[in-house]
Amino acid sequence: MLPAEIAQAVKRIQFVTGRQVADVMAGAYLSVFKGRGMEFDEVRPYVPGDDIRAIDWNVTARTGEPHIKRFVEERELTVMLLVDVSASQEFGSGRRSKLEAAVELSALLALSAVENGDKVGLLAFHRGADLYIPPRKGGKHALRIVREVLSRGTGSLDGPAARPGLLELPRALRRWWKKVQDTRNDTTGTNRRGTSIAAALEMCRQVLPRKAVIFLISDFLDDDYLKVLQHANRKHDVVAALITDPREAQMPPAGLVTLEDAESGRTRLVDTRSKEFRDELAQRAKTREATLENDLRTSGMDLVVLDASGSMVEPLLAYFRRRERRMRR
Repeated sequence: MLPAEIAQAVKRIQFVTGRQVADVMAGAYLSVFKGRGMEFDEVRPYVPGDDIRAIDWNVTARTGEPHIKRFVEERELTVMLLVDVSASQEFGSGRRSKLEAAVELSALLALSAVENGDKVGLLAFHRGADLYIPPRKGGKHALRIVREVLSRGTGSLDGPAARPGLLELPRALRRWWKKVQDTRNDTTGTNRRGTSIAAALEMCRQVLPRKAVIFLISDFLDDDYLKVLQHANRKHDVVAALITDPREAQMPPAGLVTLEDAESGRTRLVDTRSKEFRDELAQRAKTREATLENDLRTSGMDLVVLDASGSMVEPLLAYFRRRERRMRR
C-alpha cells in the first residue's frame, strides 16, 4: 500500500473498531484480564474491623502498636500482539485477506487495552522480525500499531518491511534476529516470507521481563513451535488466535487449477472437480485445526478461531465469555 492508502485504511479501521470497543469490547476485556494481582501499598495503624491476617508483626513489634499491610490491585497489564505477516497471511477469498483480518483483530485488542489503561506492544514477524514496537500506553500508540501491521503485508524480505533498522531493539538483539532470518533462508533455500513462530516467541522471552498477555495471531502454517509455545505460556498468558479462510477447507469445482504454496513457492496441479480432492482438502483443514486445539488445550492455552471472511468481534467476545466463566469456577 501507498502511505496515503495506509492512512485511509487506518482511519476506516479506527472508525469501525473504535465504535465496537466503546460499545462492547472494553467491558468484556476488563472483566477477563484483571492485572497481575495485589501489590503492596503501605503499612498503617490497625483500626477495628481490619483483617487480623494483614497484621505486620515486624512493625507491630518495633512500634508497640498494631499495624497492618495494605495492598491494592495492580490493574495495569502488558499486552503483546504477535502478528504473523508471512506470505500465507496475504491469502483471501472473501472481502478481506487473513492479514487484513489480523489487522482488524489487532486494532480491537490494542484499542481495548489502551481504553483500560494497559500497555500494548507489537511484534510483526515472518521467518524473522518485521517490526518490534515496545509496549506503551495511549490511543496514538495503538493506532501506530494498526498502521504498522497494515504496511507489513506488502513488503518482502528484501523490502522496507524487513529492514533491521525498523526494529526498536538493542543492536545485539537486531544482530540475533538477522542471524535467525539468514539461517532459515539458508535452510529453506527461498527468499519468500515463511513463518517462524518459535523465533517470535523467543524474541518475546528476551524483551518481556515481566508477565504479559500475549496474543499470537497467525494461520499457524508452521512446524516445530509447540515446545517453545509451552515454555512461553509458563511465564506469560498466551492466547492463540487462528485466522482461517473458507477456501482452505472448501474449493469450488473450477476444473484444473495450479495451486502455489505462498511461503515455499511450490506448485501443484489439481482437478478441483474431483470429489476426492475436495474431501481431502476439507479433512486436512479439520484435522489441522483439531490438532492445534488439542495441543493447546493439553498445554493449558486458549485458542480463538476466526474466519477472515466474517466478524472479528463475535468470536472474540465468545472467547471472553468462555474465559470469564472458567475463572468463576
